[in-house]
Amino acid sequence: QVQLVESGGGLVQAGGSLRLSCAASGRTFSIFNMGWFRQAPGKEREFVGRINWSSGSTAYVDFVKGRFTISRDNVKNTVYLQMNSLKPEDTAVYYCAARSIDTEYNYWGQGTQVTVSS
Repeated sequence: QVQLVESGGGLVQAGGSLRLSCAASGRTFSIFNMGWFRQAPGKEREFVGRINWSSGSTAYVDFVKGRFTISRDNVKNTVYLQMNSLKPEDTAVYYCAARSIDTEYNYWGQGTQVTVSS
C-alpha cells in the first residue's frame, strides 16, 4: 500500500503561483510514476502531468506546458506541482496519484482545492 497526502492548495489571483506537495509513504519502492490530476466542478477528472519516480522524467498535457512543473524529492518521498501563470480555468481539486510499473494509477491522495480568481 502507498499513502498519499496532498497539501498547498488555496486561493490565488489570476497570474499568480501555487506549489502543491504530495507526500508518499508506505511501499514507496513500488512506485513507478507519480501523476497529478485535477477535477473541476461538473467536469471529469483530467490528467495534468506525471513524473517517473526513479529517473525524474516528466510529461505534461498541452494546456499546462510552460506553466506547470513537476519535480520530486526522493529523500522526502515528496512530489511537487509548481503552478505559475494560473488562470481561472485552472480552478479544480488537484489530486496526486501513484502507479506501479504494471498497474494503472491505483493510489490516490485526498485532493486539494485550487481556486484562481479573475
